[in-house]
Amino acid sequence: QVQLVESGGGSVQAGGSLTLSCAASGYSLVGWFRQAPGKEREGVACFLPSHGRANYVNSVEGRFTISLDKAKTTLYLQMNSLKPEDTGMYYCAASRAPSFRGPLLNSRLYNYWGRGTQVTVSS
Repeated sequence: QVQLVESGGGSVQAGGSLTLSCAASGYSLVGWFRQAPGKEREGVACFLPSHGRANYVNSVEGRFTISLDKAKTTLYLQMNSLKPEDTGMYYCAASRAPSFRGPLLNSRLYNYWGRGTQVTVSS
């Protein structure tokens, strides 16, 4: 079974930055999700490689940037101005479906998932 592998998590102070990476080649939709202790998993950012279009959850808009490298093999999540509420396990997710309906940050659209990388932001 396809397994995505995330890297780049860690511990930073509020206001700091981290960049997450995930090997993600050949997918029609890629994204990052996170889950804080005691909370449901939420979509953070997603990207349609064929359109070059990115979507973000409101709470990270302007602070996080999702991107693919030029070879479209590595997915990144650049996280700036980190806040304690950004703390959680971050997951890379992807789909090979030919089309999508509804909000793209719906976890049900994604068939492939990584095991997660921990991000901890201290105040």
